[in-house]
Amino acid sequence: MSSPGKAIILLSGGLDSTTVLAMALAQGYECLTLAVSYGQRHSVELQAAAALSQRMGAREHRQMHVDLAGIGGSALTDPQIDVPEAGGPGIPVTYVPARNTLMLSLALGWAEVAGARDIFIGVNAVDYSGYPDCRPEFIAAFAQLAALATRAGVEGGSLNIQTPLMQLSKAQIIRQGMSLGVDYSQTVSCYQADALGRACGRCDSCRLRSEGFAAAGVADPTRYA
Repeated sequence: MSSPGKAIILLSGGLDSTTVLAMALAQGYECLTLAVSYGQRHSVELQAAAALSQRMGAREHRQMHVDLAGIGGSALTDPQIDVPEAGGPGIPVTYVPARNTLMLSLALGWAEVAGARDIFIGVNAVDYSGYPDCRPEFIAAFAQLAALATRAGVEGGSLNIQTPLMQLSKAQIIRQGMSLGVDYSQTVSCYQADALGRACGRCDSCRLRSEGFAAAGVADPTRYA
């Protein structure tokens, strides 16, 4: 069976994106991983992304930079806004405006240059925080934009935005990753992880992650502060 070719994998260093990398590798893709430093307060995840990419066998890893801290408006980029430790109605303050739009745009640019026809992103619309840029509608709209805004699209080629986790529960994601040998102890999902990558155990991301391991019937390997 021939290789499906190159793919850009948006890799944050967290549970979901690491599972996506494992899935793409298992399908035979030549994986180029991309982490984005956007001014996040939990920047230790960037170290995890680089280490995971190398350990799991990606061909290349790059880190790109955008200044979303300069925009502010999110608890993940503004240290003056507390990271909430209890869920609530509406879109949470941990939502980072334009984050996935910018990340996918960077991945799209690299895909064109590298000759990759697929971009993988670990967005999820089941066990997630309610971010508007994690919905299927957003991904479909971005895919349409990609077809209009790229040389490949204009010349009749195709570029696919792959979202293999979109309809999976956190427990299903964890079981999938475990079956592919993912070491979740090396991932960093916490919104306020310390400099060693240890999780707070209280934020929304930690809650969803912990509940996922419990529902999957798997011991939680997360390193807590």
